[in-house]
Amino acid sequence: MKIAILTSGILPVPAVQGGAVENLIDFYLAYNKRQKLHDITVYSIKHPKTKQHPALSSDVNHYYYIDTSSIIAKILRTFYRLFHKDEYYNYFIEYYFEQAFKHLRKQSYDCIILENRPGYAYKLSQRLSTRLVLHLHNDLLNQNSKFHSEVLNSLHKILTVSDYIKSRVCSIEETDKVNTVHNGIDLQRFSPHIKCDINREDFGLSPDNFVLLFSGRINKDKGVSELIDAMLKLKDTSNIKLLILGSSFFGDAINEDEFIKSLKSKTRVIADRISFTGFIPYSKIPNYLKLADVAVIPSIWDDPFPTTVLEAQGMGLPIITTYRGGIPEEVTKNNAIMLETDEHLVDHLASAILDLYQHPEKRQKMAAASLERSKLFDKETYAKNFFATLENL
Repeated sequence: MKIAILTSGILPVPAVQGGAVENLIDFYLAYNKRQKLHDITVYSIKHPKTKQHPALSSDVNHYYYIDTSSIIAKILRTFYRLFHKDEYYNYFIEYYFEQAFKHLRKQSYDCIILENRPGYAYKLSQRLSTRLVLHLHNDLLNQNSKFHSEVLNSLHKILTVSDYIKSRVCSIEETDKVNTVHNGIDLQRFSPHIKCDINREDFGLSPDNFVLLFSGRINKDKGVSELIDAMLKLKDTSNIKLLILGSSFFGDAINEDEFIKSLKSKTRVIADRISFTGFIPYSKIPNYLKLADVAVIPSIWDDPFPTTVLEAQGMGLPIITTYRGGIPEEVTKNNAIMLETDEHLVDHLASAILDLYQHPEKRQKMAAASLERSKLFDKETYAKNFFATLENL
């Protein structure tokens, strides 16, 4: 098939600035490059780091870049904002979409895959007769979504990253359009056998410290504040340390938001036991995970299917996490302690941390279970399943 991929319009593909969705796009494009299944054109925002990227040498994957950051583009975006009110998305995303559409409408595609943008379907269905496929990573299409029935009816197929997201789509109406394709990761990169170019001493950690690791975007939904509160409850157990990987947004921006500042303020009494790394490039994350004894992913929102859980599994880490969103589809009780996000979450976290700290044999069993479980979420399996769902279009 001849396929167009409309990305989100926020981060570039290839994923030179990170982004879970963008990394997943890279995975299936790499698979397509090897297998030569389809002729694919990817529409992405422009970024200087993509110019020399090896992915652009493919003869089956093509990249069309939209300028959204030059002075001219910013002026045009401003004009677009003045004359286009009350659109589905904000003016930045809508400007990107319209610029991509100018090129897309002149082509002939068998289908257009919309990456996490149901609103694109609403507009495209009124302009083109091309079959539309939505790859849905977040809870963006449900009975409370804008134009939900119109969007659902305009789509030929919907690929959801978890059964949880599938259930949210089916809250509009039961439909056989929806298929779950679980995310995958690179298990050669996320492996306990990788060579590590950093060590614990770089962060003031000793070999005998019990090291917890949180990885992901740092915001209130991820439960990192509750994790710090749990560390405060364990302040008398000085051997327990915490590494917090990530920033408030993707990329290497240096500015901290107010939430991160509030977290750092809260940690002052145990500042020697908690380290904030800031943004870490995706390629470097396995090195940091290898420093840890346990991964803690205490999401307090319905996280659709966080790849941070898969990455921790791939590294063979015991996991402490929550019963939210698609997370229960990723782990089992053999490799994860799963917690309710009730008013006692901080106490639950402290107890779970202390349990694993005091029982190394339990950690070993959970670590082995994580490695075994991770085999279900290899990027090759993900890409194969992704394209298999398109075969019946």
